[in-house]
Amino acid sequence: MASVLVVEDDQFVRSALIRHLTDASHTVRSVGTALEALREVAHFRFDVVILDLGLPDLDGSEALKMLRGITDVPVIVATARDDETEIVRLLNAGADDYLTKPFSVEHLSARMAAVLRRARSGAAEGGPSPVIRVGGLTVDPLRRQAELDGARLDLTRREFDLLAFLAGRPGVVVPRKELLAEVWQQSYGDDQTIDVHLSWLRRKLGETAASPRYLHTLRGVGVKLEPPGAPR
Repeated sequence: MASVLVVEDDQFVRSALIRHLTDASHTVRSVGTALEALREVAHFRFDVVILDLGLPDLDGSEALKMLRGITDVPVIVATARDDETEIVRLLNAGADDYLTKPFSVEHLSARMAAVLRRARSGAAEGGPSPVIRVGGLTVDPLRRQAELDGARLDLTRREFDLLAFLAGRPGVVVPRKELLAEVWQQSYGDDQTIDVHLSWLRRKLGETAASPRYLHTLRGVGVKLEPPGAPR
């Protein structure tokens, strides 16, 4: 099963998470502060981190950014904050998913399974992947790098996954349900997750929803990526 790091300062919640994850045959380590979490990921290999935002020593969103500086481990944020601005901030900082407190153990298990499937399927892909070129956009799946007109794009892991998936199907309208299934490894979910990532990806591509260059949303249908100037 998975090796899990639980970062939670509430002892009651922490104990409940440890008990549930252990019962599910996962290997669990737990800490109560952000600095302890950073030390843990620096010394141990984890398959997933469950990160509470209300930590006593450092705001969880700042801890998330620091984690992303030293590891690519999938991070599920557990937060009582459910406003759109906060969700955007968390996803842009590198969260793979988020759960709004209170949540059920079944919900946690489903989200964990989704991020673990995504991480493991990516690690299991064998052989070199061809570099994808769409207009001035270059995507290298093997090196997980992307460039626009020769300039390196600073993308989060999920932004890169979304860009690479769409770039591999230039001019094809991809339904949102397919994006959830293939990029997020989820059979269900709301459109807000996709919209947030598309919004940030557009900014990094130097475009907006109102004036798209590469990313085009067809309301009620899906999303496609195509080079600027392509016939519509």
